[in-house]
Amino acid sequence: MKPADVCIAVLVAVIWGLAFVASRIALDELSPTMLTALRFAIGALPCLFVPRPKVAWPILIAISFTLFLGQFLTQAYGIGHGVPVGLTSVIVQSQALFTVGFAALLLDERPSRVQTLGIAIAAGGLLMICGTVGYDFSVQAFAVLMFSPIFFAAGNLLLRQAPGVPMFDLSTWLCLIAAVPLLALAVVGDGAQPTWHALSHMSLKVLICMLVIGLVSTCTAYWLWGRLLRDYTAAQVVPFALLVPFVGSAASSIVFNETFGPLRLAGMLTVVAGIAVMLLSKRAQVLPKVVGA
Repeated sequence: MKPADVCIAVLVAVIWGLAFVASRIALDELSPTMLTALRFAIGALPCLFVPRPKVAWPILIAISFTLFLGQFLTQAYGIGHGVPVGLTSVIVQSQALFTVGFAALLLDERPSRVQTLGIAIAAGGLLMICGTVGYDFSVQAFAVLMFSPIFFAAGNLLLRQAPGVPMFDLSTWLCLIAAVPLLALAVVGDGAQPTWHALSHMSLKVLICMLVIGLVSTCTAYWLWGRLLRDYTAAQVVPFALLVPFVGSAASSIVFNETFGPLRLAGMLTVVAGIAVMLLSKRAQVLPKVVGA
């Protein structure tokens, strides 16, 4: 990769890692549903200027509801109910494990021995993390969060149904499709008055966080990542995603004084190590081409 593109890949990983921290700050004032709805409503603004990608509506809806709505709503729920930001960033990246598993089950893409080893390592790390659940956050919050990488993996496979589509156009329209039901869900679930109160009394700090999440983390970062995947192989680009949980964990430790016990820290590092084994194997092209926060 060109040095400039390496810098772009690192920048995207840093943006996505910091987005976890921004989400945690915004959740002090917004419900998980409202945060997710605003994220995509802001991310959908470029739809005013870009055409709808030439992808059938059922495919667009399926991708949006898994890769965007499902992934980020469950992610926000987990963070909003006490799951540490650093741990969340690691759990979300375990989507690589589920993507390989789904590809093997549904598409008969058998993982290599090295990828199988990586899956086993990452699964062991998840089991270690499970052993720490119930102390500083609930089992329910962790269970909901675990759906985030599953939705992520399903969306990764569905993306194959939209080959050659401009990434920026696709991501903005996926945002629009996710934003509409999420806004309705926020009004119904949170109540019309609390929803309006949250929007009308939003602090400047949270507004800035939402603009960063919607315009920078969602629109800009996904566009840059798509450009890299257009110009280079997945094996060259995807390993940079390993930086995301490290950035998220480091930032959360600075901003929120977040610490991890020995077992949880060992589990997080084991998950990342397993993902690294999978991503760096010779058959990394079967892994996801889109990651984020």
